[in-house]
Amino acid sequence: MLFAYHQNLDPLNNAWLSTFFAGLPVLVLFWLLVPMRWLAPKAGLGGAITALVIAVTVYGMPAPMAVASFVHGVLFGMLPVGWTIFNAMLLYNITVETGQFAIMRRSVAELSPDARIQAVLIGFSFGAFLEGAAGGGTPVAICGAIMVGLGFDPFLAAVLCLIANTSPVAYGGLGTPIIVLNGVTDLPGHVLSVMAGHQLPLLSCIIPLWMVRCMCGWKETFEVLPAILVAGGSFAIFQYTFATFHLWTGAEMWPMTDIGGGIFSLILTAIFLKYWQPRRAWHYDMNGRRQPMAGASRASNAVPAHGEAAAVLSAVAPAAPAAESAPLTARQVALAWTPFAIMSVLLMLTGIVRQMESKGPVRIIGPWQTNYLMPIPGLDKEVHRDAKLHLVRAEESAAYVVGALSPTPTLLPLVNTAPAVMLSERLAPKPERAVFNFAWLTAPGTAVFLAACLSMCLLRMTPSQVARVLRRTCFQMKIPIPTIALMLGLSYVTRYAGMDATLGVAFAQTGIFYPFFAAILGWLGVFLTGTDAGSNALFGSLQKITANEIYSHHPEAFRYLTREQAQVLICTANSTGGVMGKMIDAQSICVATAATHQIGREADIFKAVIWHSIILAAVVGGMTLVQAYVWPFTLMVPSAAL
Repeated sequence: MLFAYHQNLDPLNNAWLSTFFAGLPVLVLFWLLVPMRWLAPKAGLGGAITALVIAVTVYGMPAPMAVASFVHGVLFGMLPVGWTIFNAMLLYNITVETGQFAIMRRSVAELSPDARIQAVLIGFSFGAFLEGAAGGGTPVAICGAIMVGLGFDPFLAAVLCLIANTSPVAYGGLGTPIIVLNGVTDLPGHVLSVMAGHQLPLLSCIIPLWMVRCMCGWKETFEVLPAILVAGGSFAIFQYTFATFHLWTGAEMWPMTDIGGGIFSLILTAIFLKYWQPRRAWHYDMNGRRQPMAGASRASNAVPAHGEAAAVLSAVAPAAPAAESAPLTARQVALAWTPFAIMSVLLMLTGIVRQMESKGPVRIIGPWQTNYLMPIPGLDKEVHRDAKLHLVRAEESAAYVVGALSPTPTLLPLVNTAPAVMLSERLAPKPERAVFNFAWLTAPGTAVFLAACLSMCLLRMTPSQVARVLRRTCFQMKIPIPTIALMLGLSYVTRYAGMDATLGVAFAQTGIFYPFFAAILGWLGVFLTGTDAGSNALFGSLQKITANEIYSHHPEAFRYLTREQAQVLICTANSTGGVMGKMIDAQSICVATAATHQIGREADIFKAVIWHSIILAAVVGGMTLVQAYVWPFTLMVPSAAL
């Protein structure tokens, strides 16, 4: 059987030169984002064009095929990724427009007057909920504005929110990063979720403690340690439970991990605080100075904002003073949280249907199906990986001869036997698939869209309100969605051309230490792209290839893991290590400075959080090393056959 395009790991017959050109799209992306300070969509387009040119001129990929791979990536970036993010932000904006978000905000801020506990509740627990519901910088913008309104020093508020917006990020935007990682690696999303659920809960226990320690000394940190343990521990328990929920029930709930975990942490901590308060409480005055507790400041949270933060915060501030001071009733709080409760139920139902889709098409009415698998013309089954990347080289070569070539008389008896035919079908090299899953009904974004429509009716929105919400959402998404789509387009070009394979083989030279660097590479990807989803799109396939290479050359190191488990661990490390880069990416820092009115201090904030980011990324890298090589921690790595 002939293939239209065979990948070549060393197209220039010079390993160093081939590796340079393979990495050039990423270098161009970095140059445009950092020194040139281009907007992310323009930088992503520049990187994608570079990838297309190199794929055609250096790697010899047919131009129509290169364009088809780019289109395939963009389509995936639009559905389900972009569709999910857009509707998550739409639902959030509905609660803002109708005043329900102000009630949600107050219900969180009034749980405790102590500034240390407020930082954990707002920055971490409520921020995790916002990350799961909307993402896109929303947690940093909203939580930063709330904390400044409560008297926090603006610079400190920005730093704390950036640190807090880390461990929940892998499940942000209804699991968008894991959805993307599944799309570029073909590893099951629910398996990647289990692996992330075996790493992130530890970090979720550390982050709240880390935040408070940044505010004060160890003595004052230990004064509120019980509240920290309840808030962080409850989120960690929920994070683990929902990330692995399908192992016991079969229902995939992992896209809801952050939303449910944030709510669970808030509720459990609120109950705890009714029976426990720190002996010595303190808060910040409106000048950011620490004051003994004589009644918490309840200043307005209207904060000047610019740019992306202004778009996110545009309807949060204008709450009337009387409404802000009036006591909240249980009915008001319940109604405010109802849109997200509706979304949770609908996501659970669509998750069940997605499970059914894995066994074949699910028909709903007549010929209508819940999803349609669409092969990409000119790309599907037209690309074959380089022979060096075949997993079982010797057996595959023999099987390829037996199963693919015309049988000779001496081979005829062997070919005609059923075991030989089965062996050839199983082991013979297979071309890459390129199939777009048009999941119009079961994509997470559809459930959120239905929840948004139901919430509009429930909250009795007027046509003018609906129009304002749609305009605001489109404005907010004009940068994130094109960015993700272009990053995925770039990623798919490098994947099908074989550039990621060239880089993967180069990174494999780090040998048995690579599991540590896998997390650092994910961290670098988030710094470059601004999102964990973007990092997974950029490096996910490369991580899988590198895991294969290391497993082939160092099988003694992975003696407790199968090849598939090594792939799952290394690819997930890209996402879990990447979340620690979220606090230093340009988008997050710009949103943080705008939300806390610190425009012009981006460099100062970067310097303040960079070491936190590096240390926490190294923690993830160390954790990945231990899970790769040290029994019984290797038992935490799930099989891809789950």
